[in-house]
Amino acid sequence: MNAPVTTATISPVPTGYFRWEPEEDEFLICRAVRDETHDVKTFVMAPRHARQFEFVSGQFMTFEFEIDGETIQRCYTISSPPSRRDTVSITVKRVPGGPVSNWLHDEFKPGMMLKATVPMGEFTWSGMQDTKYLFLSGGSGITPMMAMTRAAYDLALISDIEFVHCARSPDDIIFRDELNFMGRRNHWIKPTFICEKDSPFERWSGIRGRLDRAKLEVICPDYLERLVFVCGPAPFMKAAKDLFRDAGYDMSRYHQESFNFDSFTEEAQEQIAEATEAITTDVKVFQLEFTKTGRTVECPEGITVMEAARRAGIRVPSSCSKGLCGTCKSKVTSGKVDMKHGGGIRQREVDNGMALLCCSKPLTDLVIDR
Repeated sequence: MNAPVTTATISPVPTGYFRWEPEEDEFLICRAVRDETHDVKTFVMAPRHARQFEFVSGQFMTFEFEIDGETIQRCYTISSPPSRRDTVSITVKRVPGGPVSNWLHDEFKPGMMLKATVPMGEFTWSGMQDTKYLFLSGGSGITPMMAMTRAAYDLALISDIEFVHCARSPDDIIFRDELNFMGRRNHWIKPTFICEKDSPFERWSGIRGRLDRAKLEVICPDYLERLVFVCGPAPFMKAAKDLFRDAGYDMSRYHQESFNFDSFTEEAQEQIAEATEAITTDVKVFQLEFTKTGRTVECPEGITVMEAARRAGIRVPSSCSKGLCGTCKSKVTSGKVDMKHGGGIRQREVDNGMALLCCSKPLTDLVIDR
């Protein structure tokens, strides 16, 4: 895959504080690429002109990629802590056949640039008053909890953190050395790794298998007293949620995060069901034409373009389903929508006919460039 290579120089750091504003400079320049495991890399980025980032641990950013003539948006959680404000890092696992992850691993080098939006998201411990936490992660779901743990370490917070990470093998443990280092230097941070199998050159001597209630009770006997954050693949999170619910945990204190490009939200499913019933009444039904796929689908009044498209079997990339990330941003070449977004699109993009399909409900028939 080929993408335009753009390089830039970085301005000297000025005296005083300047906040990064993507409306003024939407590009970030790659400063470093670090190998974390055999298929995971961290990309460290900074603004072209000396600025500092403002975000809270656990938030994500949306990046725009130009790959083989196609514009693709992807969300990546920030793996660096807000205590290191001059740069921001994302940690990406190579996905077989994934156009973006493979391009990042193979092509993205220091000096190259990417478009990015302001950090967003609500999966964070910011503002919470608890002092005892349990972080559960699987695979690359480690990144938001790593940002929180790094912040706790940098700021010497008195936060009791049980950090349990699940991986296929010792070779697949992301941030293994750094977590162990932080645990040795700060007794409030207690990492535990669970592996399903050995690596070719390392026999795993720690806890083996998959996370279950018995293992959790050994690792963290007081887990029911802790504030819980979970992130990882969908099956991992479902198993974790079932575990805590069955254990009688107060689920109002349970927090999870995942970017799933294929599943519906429960809210979206309910809205589709309601709209389906409404078709038999006097509710309007709009025609949505998708020019690139050559499909035209019906969209009952009151449901989003995204829901109607997926109901018809049209795959539209999405992530947050709340108008935050910008992954589903598309050009509406004809027609009007009612869009209630959460900040994932700039006003100048709206003025140019762009819309976030996950939070846009048609007011007329539409023609969409997708």
